[in-house]
Amino acid sequence: MAAVDLATHPGHLARRLQQAHHLLWNTMVSEEITSPQFAVLNALVAEPGLDQRTVGERVGLDRSTIAEVISRLIRRELLDKVRDPQDGRRYLLHLTDEGRNTHRRLTVRTARMNQVFLAPLSTEEQSLFFDLTRRVADAAESLRDPGRPPAAPRS
Repeated sequence: MAAVDLATHPGHLARRLQQAHHLLWNTMVSEEITSPQFAVLNALVAEPGLDQRTVGERVGLDRSTIAEVISRLIRRELLDKVRDPQDGRRYLLHLTDEGRNTHRRLTVRTARMNQVFLAPLSTEEQSLFFDLTRRVADAAESLRDPGRPPAAPRS
């Protein structure tokens, strides 16, 4: 049996992209705050007071992963959680002052990192890259949650 060309396997290419992203993140953005942790901070800048489940949905993290990410951010004193006055079973999340400062600082660094990461592509290619990647990611979400309707194709 002949070897397969892994350059035609999307999972292999996605893993290589993730490895490159991880390397750039650690060298250009932060060794302390991970990309998923930044995504949570960012979601709460956009929508303060979300509950844990909703934050996980916004940033594409499963229930156990979002629970761990939020626990770490609380231990680092970047997030606070308060009981929802409407539903005492859930907690609402808010950035602390240090969380807002961290987000602000990392936002500048992520913009620089993204420029480096996407430098091999022209502006038009970058737009196409995002469009195609989003389409594949959106379709993949429906595989994780079979009850969810598939994302509508974008033109």
